[in-house]
Amino acid sequence: MKIFSTIFFVILHMGVLFGQGTLADYQRAKNLKVQLRNKIDHLPGQFYWNDTGDLFWYDLNTLKGKDYILVNPKLKTKEPLFDSEKVLSMMEHKLGQKIDNRLIPNDRITLIDEDQVCLDLEGYCWIWSRRSGQLTQGKPSKRKEKNTSYWGQQDRDHSYKEVESPDKVYVAFVRNNNLFLAKKGQVSAARQLTFDGNAENFYSNEIQWSPDSKKLATVKIQKIGVRQLTLIESSPQDQLQPKVQMRDYVKPGDALAQKLPLLYDIGTDKLFVFDAQMIANQFYISDPVWREDSRAITFEYNKRGHQMYGIMQLEAKNGLSSHLIHEQSNTFIDYSGKKYRKDISDGKEIIWASERDGWNHLYLYDGLTGKVKNQITKGNWVVRKVQYVDTAKRKIIFEGSGMHREEDPYLIHYYSIGFDGKDLKELTKENANHQAFFNKDHSQFVDLYSRVDQAPIAVLRDQQGNVIMELEKSSSKAIEAVGWKAPEVFKAKGRDGVTDIWGVIIRPTNYSSAKTYPVIEYIYAGPHSSFVPKSFYSNPSGMYELAELGFIVVQIDGMGTSNRSKAFHDVCWKNLKDAGFPDRIAWMQAAAKKYKSMDLGRVGIYGTSAGGQSSTGALLFHPEFYKVGVSSCGCHDNRMDKIWWNEQWMGWPIGPQYAASSNVENAAKLEGNLLLIVGELDDNVDPSSTFQLVDALIKAQKNHDFIMVPGMGHSSGGDYGERKRRDYFVKHLLGVDPPAWKLY
Repeated sequence: MKIFSTIFFVILHMGVLFGQGTLADYQRAKNLKVQLRNKIDHLPGQFYWNDTGDLFWYDLNTLKGKDYILVNPKLKTKEPLFDSEKVLSMMEHKLGQKIDNRLIPNDRITLIDEDQVCLDLEGYCWIWSRRSGQLTQGKPSKRKEKNTSYWGQQDRDHSYKEVESPDKVYVAFVRNNNLFLAKKGQVSAARQLTFDGNAENFYSNEIQWSPDSKKLATVKIQKIGVRQLTLIESSPQDQLQPKVQMRDYVKPGDALAQKLPLLYDIGTDKLFVFDAQMIANQFYISDPVWREDSRAITFEYNKRGHQMYGIMQLEAKNGLSSHLIHEQSNTFIDYSGKKYRKDISDGKEIIWASERDGWNHLYLYDGLTGKVKNQITKGNWVVRKVQYVDTAKRKIIFEGSGMHREEDPYLIHYYSIGFDGKDLKELTKENANHQAFFNKDHSQFVDLYSRVDQAPIAVLRDQQGNVIMELEKSSSKAIEAVGWKAPEVFKAKGRDGVTDIWGVIIRPTNYSSAKTYPVIEYIYAGPHSSFVPKSFYSNPSGMYELAELGFIVVQIDGMGTSNRSKAFHDVCWKNLKDAGFPDRIAWMQAAAKKYKSMDLGRVGIYGTSAGGQSSTGALLFHPEFYKVGVSSCGCHDNRMDKIWWNEQWMGWPIGPQYAASSNVENAAKLEGNLLLIVGELDDNVDPSSTFQLVDALIKAQKNHDFIMVPGMGHSSGGDYGERKRRDYFVKHLLGVDPPAWKLY
């Protein structure tokens, strides 16, 4: 018995013996954040072309500070755009005051021509002449403030407004919930076009005139009440007593407004209404848009449940309602992430994205008949984004990934292809993640490419992908000098034993293969994208700082996330609790088999939002593997969260699949150590989602820890939450009492 106790004591305190989670580790982690910041030499940021597309500039971070570089592609020259310190000093002299912020944001810089630059600072456009070195105070700034309105705010603007026809002869408007038409300046003699509008079923004042001014279109809206999210601000800065805040917040299962598109022909005095049965049970329809020849209106229809999506048409000649494109799926259509539509020659052709063959690809439709003319892209790879459509040359430039079998299938490359699916050409061949910045006519582009284990390189290319000019080659030597090593890209087979699962491994700077380390997974498994970093960052998501405390930190894209095949993605359907865990566990087991320093007897996990849901779910549904979790602002029950995200993946109508994936419903299954963090003013994920989980854990008599941060919105908990998260892993994975905060 005494021998067993001694062995247990040694195992429990391995972290102390190895010096993991100590004060020195905390201090080193804190210093590492500073040591890694702005230490990549010759690191370009964003590239900005001028309006004519013959010049561009970019910001460049060096070990000495930030520079701004002007490039003339024709002359192949690079030179400073301006000296920020010199410009700011001259500006201070002219203003007679000190400017505290010495950083000039990129969005405040406009290239006027090769000589002049406009700097939108201190309320004015300051003109810097590169040739004369003079600074002139120009016109007052016209800069618009960013829209800070709440993301979920519902439109309630039904105020009276007259909408003028293109030929300026007529005005149309809504009065008393009905549609009216009048000659301009003769509103008192207006003709009422509809008579069935009322407060609950009214005509929209967002009226669209046909280009020939002979017809108009709008929608009739069936009004519904909008759910309100109630938030309590416990500790406002301007008063003692708490405040109540309200937000529009539609949740899964809630009733949705229904819209009925219609058009009116002035010459024939006919009102045509779209066939309501063809657009029943709408999740959403877009505003009607006229064809340029005024022959019809089109709009997009997303049927609730996201298994049918269509381009609909209402003809002005005879009121015929029809589908131009009718997309269907047995699972879901990823309308929020993969939808693409481009109308060619006034809708005579349509370029459309679809996953109908199992991969996201482009199709060319006959826009008059609704028939597919040909599939444009094809293969076991995906179109990620259409960058440009050249209608004259009938060529498409797009981002794609997965075409190279020998490399990471998530790396983005750029390609061009003809409308007919021929002449596929790769414009960026390097084994890296590429980001392109095109000039106006897309004849040239800056290619900024990197990988997590390769510092960025920037070159200028022509439309064939040939390198015109080398721009920058970044260096990571400064951070390597403090022991930083690039993340290791690792792949292993997933749950099916066939599919490659990709992720990264991050180790502390004092890593020793002779030691063992607990493994912590940073998780975000939202089906709307993939999340493992593919481009170069010195400290992605702060994972290096966490590793420095004595952990190996990993991030993985399991099945159920996007940017692979449709089958890979469909794993999430009506099953968000899956979160790719079978793939994640298999991946870590394969990594631990290769690296004996990874201790899978001590595995932690953390995440925020959807990652907060998954990190708690790990301890509920896979407690044999995950032992410690920290969840921030989690969507712990998909019925409590915003409608669009949750119905997209969990389906409609609300059924037993929602309860099956709910952390709240499954709270009694908790094993291990769990810390929950939530901001009381989270208006992205209803904070009651976390409160209800806490309630369920208390009722199930499950030990857990909980932090509510006053005044905080949707976040990981801020600096305080970050400290608590690190301490929680140190205490429960290393078995070490964290040092007092005042010591570091």
